[in-house]
Order: sequence, then structure tokens, then C-alpha cells
Amino acid sequence: MIKLAIVSPCYNEEEVLEQSAARLTALFDELVGKEKISADSFVLFVNDGSKDRTWSIIKKLHKENPYVKGMNLARNVGHQSAIMAGMMTAKDWSDAVVTIDADLQDDLNAIEEMIDAYTAGYDVVYGVKVSRQADPLLKRLSATAFYKLQRRMGVESIYNHADFRFLSRRVLEQLSHYQERNLYLRGIIPLLGFPSTTVDDVIRERTAGSSKYTLRKMLGLALDGITSFSVKPIYGIVYLGIIFVFISILIGFYVLYSLIAGTAEHGWASLMLSVWFVGGVVLMSIGAVGLYIGKIYKEVKHRPLYNVEEVLCDEDKQSH
Repeated sequence: MIKLAIVSPCYNEEEVLEQSAARLTALFDELVGKEKISADSFVLFVNDGSKDRTWSIIKKLHKENPYVKGMNLARNVGHQSAIMAGMMTAKDWSDAVVTIDADLQDDLNAIEEMIDAYTAGYDVVYGVKVSRQADPLLKRLSATAFYKLQRRMGVESIYNHADFRFLSRRVLEQLSHYQERNLYLRGIIPLLGFPSTTVDDVIRERTAGSSKYTLRKMLGLALDGITSFSVKPIYGIVYLGIIFVFISILIGFYVLYSLIAGTAEHGWASLMLSVWFVGGVVLMSIGAVGLYIGKIYKEVKHRPLYNVEEVLCDEDKQSH
């Protein structure tokens, strides 16, 4: 039997948290009864700077439920960093970690399959969505486009996998050496190279509350995923520059022809169009390069990913 930790990041989840804790408790009881996990397994709720009653509910659950531990981050650091904070804390208390969002839209039944896969010799088990019908149409379309774009950009990731995964302790130990500020776990974990497999993840609709992953956050994650693991956008800018040099040569021939033919005054419209179009592309290209420079700026400062304000553990049922 393994000591399992389920790490669940929470941001303004007061409406669903108690129900989620009850479902996880039932899962733990079932797995302990089957002797798949030890009775001292636990769920670690990571409060990512919530503005509602999320942390007070976690503290209440910790007092009432022996399976529940809590971690309160000093401020909101984002979904990926909150997961990392929970994993780096839980790795010292457990043999393996499963990460899952607090709304529990992911398939809890898949966790037993993950444990079986670990027993069979796999250190990483990805939950892969086999159906996204529970997601809004816009999210389904944007997710599909994002995964395809990642592949085109050469980013190594698991198609239709979000952040529902199982990691053994030795994977977590290696992951702790990755000190990136621009954290994108979906791209980092496949790079670790440990034996991995997948299980089906049939997601369900939220029972309460609403998703906190806005379109702006999804776009931000997409940019992090591409610019942190691929330099193809910069090569694209180089190729685009070559194309525009070629176009400028053609325009040069056109200007010479206009001068010879005496129709140069009629070229004002095409000239203005070219200036504006090329100017826009140049600004776009500078912006793309600026994204990479901005990431370098963040990395070289080596600021911590998160600051822990309070941790609730089982040893004395007190906060530290």
C-alpha cells in the first residue's frame, strides 16, 4: 500500500469545497478498504489567495476530517504555481501525489487506475480527457486549437491532458530541481522522461460555482506553454522578414517602372499600404521577441514561485 496525497488547488471555491471534500473522503475510504492506499493518506487543499471563505472552510474541514490538510499561500500566484507549492510540500509526506482541481470535474474513478498503473511500474500517469462535452463550446474549441498549435510549435505535451495526473515520489524529487518562473507543468513533466502511461478521464459538469479559469488565464497559459518550450515563433519572424524583403524588392521594381512610365504620383496608395502593413508586422515581431526577453527578465531574478503563509497538518492539528 502507498501513502497517497491528493493535491487540489483552490481559488474562490467556497461553493463546492465541502462537497468535494466529502467525495474525496468517500474515495479514500474505498481505496483504504481495498488496501490500495494506507489509512494515513490525505488530501492537501492549497488556497491560492482566495477572496471568499475558502480558507476558513479548509480550516474547518481539517479539524473535522482526518484526511484533510491545508496550505494557505500568502497571495494569489496562479494555478500552476499553486499546484507546484502543493506537490513540493506533499512529496515529503507521501509516496505519490495526484493533482486534481477542487471542482472535481475530473473522473475520481481514474485515480484507482492510476494507482494500479503505478504498481505495474509507471511513475507518471496522465488523465486524458476522452470527452469534453461538459465544457462550454468556446473552451472545447480553444483547447483543441491550443493542443494542435503546441504540436506544430514542437512542444512535447500529452494531447487532451490538463493537470489531472499521478506522480511518484522520485518524479517529484526530480521536478523539485526545475526552478522555472514561467511554470508550465504540462510541458515540464514529459521532459522528465520517467515511465508514463495514460488513463481515460471522463469529465463531469461542476455541481456548484463556476470555473475560475477565464479566457484571459487560458490565453496566458497558452503563451507560457509555447514561449517557454519553443523558439519556433522567433524562426517564424525570421522567415516572415525574408518574405517581406522579397516583397520590398518587387515593390522597388514597381517604383522604378512608375518613374519610367511617369505615373509615380499614382503610387501613393500602394506606398502607404505597404508602410502601414510592414510597420504592423514589425511591431508584431518586436512584441514576440519582447515576450522572450520578458521571460528571461523574470528567470534571472530567481524570485520564489510562492510564499506559504500557513500550513495545516495532522501531527498536532494546529497551524504552523
